[in-house]
Amino acid sequence: MIKTLYNQIGQYWRASLLTPVWTAAEVVMDVLIPYVTASLIDKGIMTGDITQVYYYGLLMIGMAFLSLGFGILAGRSVAYAATGFAANLRSAMYRNIQRFAFSNIDKFSTSGLVTRMTTDVANLQNAYQQILRITVRAPFRLLLSIVMCLVIDARLSIIFIVAMVVLGFSLYHIISRVARLFQQVFEKYDHLNQSVQENVQAIRVVKAFVREDYENQKFSKAAEALYHLYVRAESLMALNHPVMNMVVYGCIIALSWWGAHFIVSGTLTTGELTSLFTYVMSILQSLMMLSMIFVMLTQSAASGCRVAEVIDEEPDIVNPENPVYEVADGSLEFREVRFDYGVYGTNGADGTNDGHRRSALFNVSFKVESGETIGVIGGTGSGKSTLISLLSRLYDAGKGEVLVGGRNVKEYDLATLRGAVSVVLQQNMLFTGSVIENLRWGNPDATLEDCRKACHLACADEFIEQMPEGYETRIEQGGTNVSGGQKQRLCIARALLRKPQILVLDDSTSACDTQTDARIQRAFREELPDMTKLIIAQRISSVEHCDRILVLDGGAVTGFDTHDQLLKTNALYKEIYDIQMADRGDFDKQKGGAA
Repeated sequence: MIKTLYNQIGQYWRASLLTPVWTAAEVVMDVLIPYVTASLIDKGIMTGDITQVYYYGLLMIGMAFLSLGFGILAGRSVAYAATGFAANLRSAMYRNIQRFAFSNIDKFSTSGLVTRMTTDVANLQNAYQQILRITVRAPFRLLLSIVMCLVIDARLSIIFIVAMVVLGFSLYHIISRVARLFQQVFEKYDHLNQSVQENVQAIRVVKAFVREDYENQKFSKAAEALYHLYVRAESLMALNHPVMNMVVYGCIIALSWWGAHFIVSGTLTTGELTSLFTYVMSILQSLMMLSMIFVMLTQSAASGCRVAEVIDEEPDIVNPENPVYEVADGSLEFREVRFDYGVYGTNGADGTNDGHRRSALFNVSFKVESGETIGVIGGTGSGKSTLISLLSRLYDAGKGEVLVGGRNVKEYDLATLRGAVSVVLQQNMLFTGSVIENLRWGNPDATLEDCRKACHLACADEFIEQMPEGYETRIEQGGTNVSGGQKQRLCIARALLRKPQILVLDDSTSACDTQTDARIQRAFREELPDMTKLIIAQRISSVEHCDRILVLDGGAVTGFDTHDQLLKTNALYKEIYDIQMADRGDFDKQKGGAA
């Protein structure tokens, strides 16, 4: 962890080195001022020598200004270094997340990654700032103050040593208990962020089902758990101050008692006793600062581990050593493919993971020639989406082989493979910006004419031309100002702009009416005859005109033939067809009815 975080200091190493230097210079001035004060009292005030008063007074003013200057320089350097360190951490995490396979995302969870990039990085930024200033300032000030006490009177220094032992022993017990609590706090932060994220993303569903009270209760439960942990931690932290006060007052009483005796006996001057009072406060304050630093470092250590995990995480899917950069054609083949989902996320409120694995595909084998249009039909959980995730290497098959263009997908450069296999997922996502900016996600170099042609094939041109500003119309965050069907058609057009060899539509016309769906299918057949097309759907009407149809049930292939042949040879497909034609239902309705 330390090495990973250290590597993120990067270009801010100079400011990181200068901060301790300026801080040390500031501490030296602070520590010397009480010593000069003692000389001002003993040689100026006590003797009535105004010249000495002016001399030592001006010396103290000069030292105070120097301390101020060094403090300003240290403050500027530490601000630059700490904020830069945090920026590098976020950048490193974000860059690595972009390389993650879906399995890596599953391992950390979306809410967990958000917490790490926000709360955890903020904690590390504060910790780094404290390390550069306070971690240098407190020990250095403590050491110099002890040295000055020994210089002034070694006998009275025993009081400070005893006080340090008592305070250190007390703070150790407080810190060790607080550290464990802060480690639990960050786990609760993940649960809190998950509750907020789900609620905001699904706010329309929440309001449609009038579940605001339920969501409030769920959030309150997560917030209350976090609250109780913080109360326990802060309650223990609050013990620092009374312990500190007890030790300080004890030192003052002991110092006053013994100091008075030494002054009367003539072995200690008034100025020296005054300086000792200042140094004892400096020593104990430094100890208190150190205790706070230990708590902060313990708290940030948990954050550091969580951030380092993301930065050090190796993507499960990477480029091979000698990747292939060209896909020969749009043919594809599955050979005895099996895939199991590993459950990486939390299974309950306690965040435990039982290691359960869910099988999605069992020994799937089929072959598709380049240019064919293949329909894929099956119920929820039958493995349709998993099938296309393996095709573009969003996941890797556990057993068997997936081939594109006659080669195993693991042999291809990832960018090459995903450029050749364009997927329109079930969860269609549009980004904030204009319509044409969203379309050019598929091809940044696409001309306006290219965009119009793709939108014509996806039947999106009809509603775009009716928009106030046409292709320059702004899309709000998440595409909230367009309908579900319009969003799907824009995503299909975006995928077409990549000019892929294989186009996969993962139930991507489910929000379109039957007439629009039929028009899109007809346009694909007539305008894109050389492109291999996989159309995943719940409705038989969406796939019945395909060259062949793959029937999936429970992760296994139960049929792969033309529509007419499946009606004759596949009982499950025939049953689905009869129910959908009679009730205009879907596959899942059939499954429920069959049960």
